Amino acid sequence: MYIINILHMIYLFREVFFIILQAIKKYGRVMLFPGIICAILLYIFLQQDPSNKEEAYTITTIPQQQSEEVIRDEATESAEKSIEKIMVDIKGAVKSPGVYELTTFDRVIDAIERAGGYTADAQSVAVNHAQKLQDEMVIYIPKTGEEPVQSFASGQISSSPATSDNSLDDKVDLNSADEGRLTTLPGIGPSKAQAIIAYREESGPYKTIEDLKNVSGIGDKTFEKLKDKIIVK
Repeated sequence: MYIINILHMIYLFREVFFIILQAIKKYGRVMLFPGIICAILLYIFLQQDPSNKEEAYTITTIPQQQSEEVIRDEATESAEKSIEKIMVDIKGAVKSPGVYELTTFDRVIDAIERAGGYTADAQSVAVNHAQKLQDEMVIYIPKTGEEPVQSFASGQISSSPATSDNSLDDKVDLNSADEGRLTTLPGIGPSKAQAIIAYREESGPYKTIEDLKNVSGIGDKTFEKLKDKIIVK
């Protein structure tokens, strides 16, 4: 680039010198002084440093770069503010059940990993690992053999939730209920309650609720009234 500038300068000087000579021949020495002035001005013009233009261009780009950095910083700060810390309760078949602090950007799988992961007897097929977490959420992981129940209260998740335990607790366990508890069932008086207890003492624990029909005095009609109110644990 420097060599090109020199060649260009030589070319211009040659052209100016040629023009001055032509003017002197035509008009005499009166054109000598204006010609010299023109040559000097041309020399000064060519001596200007083109790097000044580049420097000026570089300076004008600095505010733009600073503006972009400010925009990125504001976007990052906004994203950080949108991340809220929440508390999630993880129960059931995980290695370390408990309450954990996570964020609204985390998913159910993140909560399970914080709790140490699944135990060997965990039943995870019905668990939605991709679901986003919410504050005060309860995640219950059932064990193999537990009957899956699909929903908790709003904002909670479970395949066998704590709220369903309340409905199970309302049911009478044929293997543990005493006479007073059994008599709360429709159509079961003291004598039938004693017969239910005697059956499990003689034949062993009830394996299914249908075994209740083996008790003397309890037929199909009575069983139909009881089947939604009894359970075997």
